[in-house]
Amino acid sequence: MLKEAIYHRPKNNFAYAYDGSTLHIRLRTKKGDAEQVQLIHGDPYHWTVLEEGASWNVQKAAMKKSGSDSLFDYWFIAIKPPYRRLRYGFELKSGEETLIYTEEGFFDEIKVDDTAYYFCFPFLNPADLFEAPEWVKDTVWYQIFPERFANGNTALNPPNTVAWGSEPPAVNNFFGGDFQGVIDNLDYLAELGITGIYFTPIFKAASNHKYDTINYLEIDPQFGDKETFKLLVKKCHERGIRVMLDAVFNHSGYYFPPFQDVLEKGEYSPYADWFHIREFPVQDSNPPNYDAFAFERTMPKLRTENREVQNYLLQVARYWIEEFNIDGWRLDVANEVDHAFWRKFREVVKAAKPDAYILGEIWHDSMPWLQGDQFDAVMNYPFTNAVLDYLAKEKIDTETFVHRINKVLHSYPEHVNEVTFNLLGSHDTPRILTICGENKKLLKLMFLFQLSFTGSPCLYYGDEIGMTGDRDPGCRECMRWDEKKQNRELFAFVQRLIQLRKTSPAFGNGAQLRFLEDGYKENILIYEKKQGEETLLFIMNPDKKEKSLSVSYDSPSSTALDLWTNQEIILTSTGIEVSLDSYDFKVIKIS
Repeated sequence: MLKEAIYHRPKNNFAYAYDGSTLHIRLRTKKGDAEQVQLIHGDPYHWTVLEEGASWNVQKAAMKKSGSDSLFDYWFIAIKPPYRRLRYGFELKSGEETLIYTEEGFFDEIKVDDTAYYFCFPFLNPADLFEAPEWVKDTVWYQIFPERFANGNTALNPPNTVAWGSEPPAVNNFFGGDFQGVIDNLDYLAELGITGIYFTPIFKAASNHKYDTINYLEIDPQFGDKETFKLLVKKCHERGIRVMLDAVFNHSGYYFPPFQDVLEKGEYSPYADWFHIREFPVQDSNPPNYDAFAFERTMPKLRTENREVQNYLLQVARYWIEEFNIDGWRLDVANEVDHAFWRKFREVVKAAKPDAYILGEIWHDSMPWLQGDQFDAVMNYPFTNAVLDYLAKEKIDTETFVHRINKVLHSYPEHVNEVTFNLLGSHDTPRILTICGENKKLLKLMFLFQLSFTGSPCLYYGDEIGMTGDRDPGCRECMRWDEKKQNRELFAFVQRLIQLRKTSPAFGNGAQLRFLEDGYKENILIYEKKQGEETLLFIMNPDKKEKSLSVSYDSPSSTALDLWTNQEIILTSTGIEVSLDSYDFKVIKIS
């Protein structure tokens, strides 16, 4: 076995408290190297005194292979230390070779003369437990770009507003979307099965996207007033729909009064230290001489280390929860804000509403923000990119896709995965139907995988009715409310998936997920989900060619049911014989 590939550390995604009594432990080995792994474990204070000296009492417990990527196998065990503390190591076997892996390195035999050799999880302290809101696990989100969802009150239209959908979306045009339009269409969302709305920014701003905030404590007048927003939240809650707002705390807008004061007074402004000004006088050229989001002069970066800036933004975080009863914050450009600020932010938000959801926009490995002291979850772009490359762009094969998804799943603790925000498209990306060449069968496979996967899924408004559009601003077209222009068959498909997620234990969140390798040769995706007494087998053909294959599957039953078509499937002694049309799928209920 290749020792250099064997890895564990007693922290983060490799060792963590899943709940108050359970430890999850993972080990990484070279792919195909280890045939068997056992956890060597014991309480650090449990010893037996012998004539020849004391001996530490250890036990062994088999670990299971929880997945593989292109380079590594991952091994997993859940264990309940009787006294909530543990010392542990690993016994790895391959053929005649046995290795003992500990914090002190590799040995040929299990050491029982001293616990110092071993990895240590000192104690399962309740205060250290990562706890995300339980309700998020069952939430299906719907992202709304308020300016483009529905115009319910034309009296609020900004100057030069054009008729709804009368021209293509542009960076500077307005169609008059508002809160009343959302209220008027809540029944549509409830019919689809949505249980959470994520709004892109609603605060006063100059642009149509509102990521250039002018006042964080005021609603943009084109959307309505605070009473209308309070009514919107109330009506959402009456339908079992949670509400999450977008917080742009990395940067303000150009017309944010403190920044305007700095532009006018320079270094003599009381707000001069609110921003990252490199030199005076301030030059709002291209690029500017102050830090800004992506060099965008209209989005000056806030100095969140500044106590006054902190107090202002933390007031904002508390205000919208206490006054309007919102359920969460999505944090824009979260990785560019200092960790110390996010720790204070969490304390304030959780004090105002303990089960509020805190979601960070981070496109890369996010473990530093997911220690239980900052965010509950992040936007799962590695998931997004893997699904798009596999199904929409058809750039990678099934085996590569499975490897990438397994890497995503093993990057974070299990309870983080259960609340991670899984999206396929957003206001920042081309429409998913456009990416997959308007192949609606491929789009259905994408929805099927997203809505049967671990985590909290989010639909971008209009994707469920087949809207198209290239990247910003093309992806921000007005919602199509004329049913003749909606793909109602696609709507019904997504609606049924959401219903299955709610009613089928194995279809939904929290079920054990395992990928099968039987389909690699034929480029077929096969994965199993188990929850309680229910087992589901998902089989997808992402190819334009018809496929037939045999899936090796050991089942106590002789028959199964295709959950989608209600057709009976015969199970043979060798497994399941499956035929799939192009871009077809089966969801087989085994038990």
